[in-house]
Amino acid sequence: MLGRCLTLLAAGHQTWRRSLQVRIVTITLVASSLLVGGFSYLVATKITNILQENARTDVRQRLESGRDYTAKQMAVYSRPLEAGLQDTMVGTVDYLAGGDPQQISGVVVQLRADRSGGVIESRASPNVNVDLLLTPQLRESVSGGNVASQIRSGDLGNGRAKYLVYGSPVPTRMGQLELYYFVPLSRQDVTASEARSAVLAMGVALVLLLGLLAALVTRLVVRPVRVAARTAQRLSAGLLDQRMAVSGEDDLALLGASFNQMATNLQRQILRLEEMSRLQRRFTSDVSHELRTPLTTVRMAADLIFAERDEFDPAVARSAELLQAELDRFEELLTDLLEISRFDAGFAMLDAEPTDLVPVVNRVVQRLTALAERIGTSLEVEIPDGPVIAEVDPRRVERILRNLVGNAVEHGEGRPVQVRLACADKAVAVTVRDHGVGLKPGEEKLVFNRFWRADPSRARQTGGSGLGLSISVEDARLHGGWLEAWGAPGQGAQFRLTLPARAGDRLTASPLRLVPADAAPPFAGQRAGEPAALTESPTATDPKAVAP
Repeated sequence: MLGRCLTLLAAGHQTWRRSLQVRIVTITLVASSLLVGGFSYLVATKITNILQENARTDVRQRLESGRDYTAKQMAVYSRPLEAGLQDTMVGTVDYLAGGDPQQISGVVVQLRADRSGGVIESRASPNVNVDLLLTPQLRESVSGGNVASQIRSGDLGNGRAKYLVYGSPVPTRMGQLELYYFVPLSRQDVTASEARSAVLAMGVALVLLLGLLAALVTRLVVRPVRVAARTAQRLSAGLLDQRMAVSGEDDLALLGASFNQMATNLQRQILRLEEMSRLQRRFTSDVSHELRTPLTTVRMAADLIFAERDEFDPAVARSAELLQAELDRFEELLTDLLEISRFDAGFAMLDAEPTDLVPVVNRVVQRLTALAERIGTSLEVEIPDGPVIAEVDPRRVERILRNLVGNAVEHGEGRPVQVRLACADKAVAVTVRDHGVGLKPGEEKLVFNRFWRADPSRARQTGGSGLGLSISVEDARLHGGWLEAWGAPGQGAQFRLTLPARAGDRLTASPLRLVPADAAPPFAGQRAGEPAALTESPTATDPKAVAP
């Protein structure tokens, strides 16, 4: 039962958050209920007070008339023990209770003399016990010479009812008598109850009518908004021909027409950008292919000149060396441009096969050892003792690692570069750590942009096209993996490549931490000496995300 209630509450909360119409109708119902309820209470209270006041006015008139009549009847008696006094009192209360043709049905009249010491007996008509309805306060007030009243509930023979009790002193020659009227308020209560029921029924009907009106009005406004939201979702999904149906000339029709105009302009601009992008990709691909032929010819001539440079003048020999180096860089740039064009066109294919990553890492390190020694940087490798098997494209993984290690050597300021390989049940990871100038805040995302350089004035040691990390990110994404960066000024940088152990699996965590253990606070991800635990990435969909 509790679970069902919680489910209903959760569904209601979700509906409240998602539906503007539900919120408006609910607020309208609550506000109108409070307003109508307060108004109904005031009206019902006013009707009840009017009925009671009318009853009081009627009883006061009857009381004044009865007091005068009683005083005339008792004027002939001067002593309590005179003969005929009791009979006169009985006749008086009988007349006051039933002699008036406009009497209120069920009225009880009592005449009593409390100060006679019991010599004069109290008389009531009809003959019922009314002492339970006479409170000491009322009797004390009347005996003191005042006209007093109270509303009391009791049973005087016709069932329990509410009575309006009025009392008045009657001065006589033999002392003061007290005259009491007991008027039932049953008819007033019934009338007040019927009035309250009528006001309540009208209030409920009014609240429901207001709720229905709010729902209809809100629907007129919300429906076009919902249609616009669905159309916007279809537009965002690539269905650029979707439009809203427009009818009428009101503000909502103006909204729909403006939305359609915006969608048309947006479609035109998107198609234009797509065409420009297609032409740009085609131009890049065509230029890259067309440059292959003259580059091959120039390469052959340059190789011939470079091979004979020892026989040339020193200046010409140096020019031959520079020509050879720039041709190497130009060829690398063309290769990277072709690769980028394949990624942009969506033609890049993954040739995944079970591969031991340990030889791949060692091969990359061995190829870059000579460059590292020339710069004065040592390469430190930490790999598992056994094989690390993963379903990857070895050519692409080797290219990623070559770019990462080459960049670390380039920016390592001659300090050691650590390459670390680790594996888990569902993922393998490689980190490349350098201790160079590091990255400024925000640059860990910019390093993967095409042709981006942290310091444009810095001289390159290894050449490069400026597309290495961009291609590496695409290679990692093609594997379904992550390529992330961390860096801090003066603390160096660390890049982490995480790949699924089986092709097609979704990554949720990495065997290695992105933030190195030797990073100074607040960048330290773990304490010194603490083993690297399986760490989750902040996002499994964006390979450029930086995990904490």
